Amino acid sequence: MNLLGARGNDFLFGIDFEMNEGFLVEKPLQSSDILFNVRGITNCAEKPDSTESPKLRVVYSDRDRYEKGFSVIRRGLERGDTFLLNLTARTEIETNLSLKEIFLRSSAPYRIYYPGRFVCFSPESFVRIEENQIYTYPMKGTIDATLPDAENVLMNDYKETCEHYTIVDLMRNDLNSVAQNVYVKRFRYIDHIKTLRGEILQTSSEICGNLSPDWRQRLGTLVQSLLPAGSISGAPKPSTLRLIREGEGRMRGFYTGIFGYFDGKNLDSAVMIRFIEQDGNSFFFHSGGGVTINSRCEDEYREVLEKVYLSVK
Repeated sequence: MNLLGARGNDFLFGIDFEMNEGFLVEKPLQSSDILFNVRGITNCAEKPDSTESPKLRVVYSDRDRYEKGFSVIRRGLERGDTFLLNLTARTEIETNLSLKEIFLRSSAPYRIYYPGRFVCFSPESFVRIEENQIYTYPMKGTIDATLPDAENVLMNDYKETCEHYTIVDLMRNDLNSVAQNVYVKRFRYIDHIKTLRGEILQTSSEICGNLSPDWRQRLGTLVQSLLPAGSISGAPKPSTLRLIREGEGRMRGFYTGIFGYFDGKNLDSAVMIRFIEQDGNSFFFHSGGGVTINSRCEDEYREVLEKVYLSVK
């Protein structure tokens, strides 16, 4: 990434959550090995084959495993090992669409399809770099938009507000490690996300800072120093990551990793959430949410399942 950035060559890249595996495709607009769409920039002109109504059914959700993990996290919160931790789970699903068809029909701003492995239709940016400025958009706080007065309920929820303050502070500190004059440009605004089950609301913030003009020569180093993404790990990062490994008991792989596209001048990248993994002949939807000292296991698990959805046309 450093070499290609310095040369001004375009590439697609992905890095898994544990930073054990990655991929890099040079001249990705001329390749179809991994399909992607980054806010309209895409290497795929195909149209969906199917016009049938999309369906998704939960086959099995491992609530017992989640509750055991939550107990581990709760003890860590009580010890002060973490203030906020993103606890995730995987849910076995059935759908009448292939992973490629989900990619083609999804309406999310960031989409990627890795044949035989996963599809991701993410609403969450990781970092964007334009004109020597770096931006990040942490997304924390979710509610069913059909609930009465949903927007005000979300914006005034004490637990969700605390969670958002924590993640904004973490991401501001992360950007401070690579940029100057970092500040919060917009704080807690509402994103509307359409799903098969209806609309959900999520809160995001915009943080930005200035980079030195030579940032392209150290692009890979810059990205690596920001990983894993704070919004899907927690704060403080080192002890929170140890607690995630203990509580979840499995590797996340590319789920909650990042992918992005560098066009030779600017970078745009996403956090790999809203993620369906293929394991043999089975599909697993990965989802999660932030856990704090004010969290209740029942509420958090309900949020995990609410995020099991298709966002397709």
